[in-house]
Amino acid sequence: MLRGLLVTKTLAVKFTANFERNLRDIESFLTEAKAAQAFDGLLDELLETAIPNLERFPEMGRPFLTRQPRSVETANALATLRAKLSALTQDADALREYLLKDYLLLYAPIGGAIYLLAIRHQRQLSFDFEGHWRR
Repeated sequence: MLRGLLVTKTLAVKFTANFERNLRDIESFLTEAKAAQAFDGLLDELLETAIPNLERFPEMGRPFLTRQPRSVETANALATLRAKLSALTQDADALREYLLKDYLLLYAPIGGAIYLLAIRHQRQLSFDFEGHWRR
């Protein structure tokens, strides 16, 4: 404390390669949907709101791994994810989700930094069905 004020340490926010790839995918998705200006809005929201919030309050997002799996496949995927996460940190709640308007952001505060891991627009499909069904 400094003269009655609580001084909080801000953590560095780092983009992973996957997060950057997700941003490119969102930009393509929004361009195809004739909503390219929405991508500029997303970048503004990330830079002006989400990142400053996470720097100051890294645990503000909901722990991601607390969800109960509803299928065997999901349970297996979560077990794999937990194993990978445990190699990086002993904090079982390190993988967190942050809802940002129309986007879900996954991040992990680990070792003095906040890693932005993934981002998805709510209307993006989880799988590329068109790519699977192309002949």
